[in-house]
Amino acid sequence: MAWVLKMDEVIESGLVHDFDASLSGIGQELGAGAYSMSDVLALPIFKQEDSSLPQENETKHPPFQYVMCAATSPAVKLYDETLTYLNQGQSYEIRMLDNRKAGDIPEINGKLVKSIIRVVFHDRRLQYTEHQQLEGWKWNRPGDRLLDLDIPMSVGVIDIKTNPSQLNAVEFLWDPTKCTSAFIQVHCISTEFTPRKHGGEKGVPFRIQVDTFKQTENGEYTDHLHSASCQIKVFKPKGADRKQKTDREKMEKRTAHEKEKYQPSYDTTVLTECSPWPDTPTTFVNNSPTPAPTFTSAQHNTYSVPDSNSSSPNHQGDGTSQGSGDLHPSATIQETQQWLLKNRFSAYTRLFSNFSGADLLKLTREDLVQICGPADGIRLYNALKSRSVRPRLTIYVCQEPLQSLQLERQDAGGGDSNGAIYVYHAIYLEEMAASEVTRKLALAFNIPLHQINQVYRQGPTGIHILVSDQMVQNFQDESCFLFTTIKAENGEGFHIILK
Repeated sequence: MAWVLKMDEVIESGLVHDFDASLSGIGQELGAGAYSMSDVLALPIFKQEDSSLPQENETKHPPFQYVMCAATSPAVKLYDETLTYLNQGQSYEIRMLDNRKAGDIPEINGKLVKSIIRVVFHDRRLQYTEHQQLEGWKWNRPGDRLLDLDIPMSVGVIDIKTNPSQLNAVEFLWDPTKCTSAFIQVHCISTEFTPRKHGGEKGVPFRIQVDTFKQTENGEYTDHLHSASCQIKVFKPKGADRKQKTDREKMEKRTAHEKEKYQPSYDTTVLTECSPWPDTPTTFVNNSPTPAPTFTSAQHNTYSVPDSNSSSPNHQGDGTSQGSGDLHPSATIQETQQWLLKNRFSAYTRLFSNFSGADLLKLTREDLVQICGPADGIRLYNALKSRSVRPRLTIYVCQEPLQSLQLERQDAGGGDSNGAIYVYHAIYLEEMAASEVTRKLALAFNIPLHQINQVYRQGPTGIHILVSDQMVQNFQDESCFLFTTIKAENGEGFHIILK
């Protein structure tokens, strides 16, 4: 038994010696010092995976660079995206730098480019519901904007535009060859988009994105050149400074080994390249809201929105479903689009670009509030259900027999009757004003409004009393009037006398 154990020891020692000998040459070519992981990654076995990637000298050189003058957080892990804290309403400089090499994009030499700066959601979940989120913010903060440009402090920006329907974006032109700085102010804070549960909720991150375009042959700035963005969080005034200090103190308490896992804080934030924001070239052309990624499709680019003439309130459509009245279930997609435009829902034409009349009418009140926000959702629901405003006063008016349309009665024997039916028109007044009476009379009887000089009411002994706002306010509901017209004294136009 002892002999067997001794033989096992001999075999084991021999195997160990052979294994050590087989490893004796590894690492010698790397030198006597500690090996470098980068040298290991440079081995051919690892290079095969990257053979399809462009080499370092083949990477695309960005034509522009945008640098925001705000420090990055020190509490960001090494391979994560930088995070920058901003104070609500404070002006922060974004430097617009020309980063082109000699000969790059020569067509913009001596010309202006257009940039759109916007604040958008970082989380994908909120991007899908961006429009509803921004509408809710607008409802709670009427008259405010999410993003503004501090024009007095900005340098080199011209033709600045802000769209009332685009509260989170500003656009301007600038010359890449000149020093350009845009000072932005973000007015929304990160916790405004967090569900209120128990207090102390963690705010959501935003993104500052810059999209730059060059001018096309037709003079529009729609040819995309470059896009870049960075991640931010917005706090109440001075809150960003306190958060930056807290992060710095936390990092100071960590060990040296733990600090190696985090990237250092930089005095400025360099925006990194990204994809252009969906539909950015047409943002300020069609006045549509910034679409979330879920709403963008190829069909949006090919759909033709009716021209400005067809969206005019005075334009008369061919079909009943195209007018400002009821939307019929049989309405086509084109007719539904025209109905939305005529009823002042142009901001949602792209959102409902594939909806027919039947599709739109199937949406419930809750659906529309969720899609369009509380204000426009309720308004759209009421418009679809034809909930017209109840008139404050109704009167019935008829022209006197000699000037009105008379329907002759015929008796059973076919003989004529001397009687006549007086045809009255219902006048519904939304405003208790004399001007409203004049306007509605002109509409009801096809009278040119500019030809009506005055409206009188015949009083006792045949006197003519000028119809005033106070008189209209004292009309009894469903009063009946006959009216006649007399030529004005100067021969221009005429007066209407209510009897």
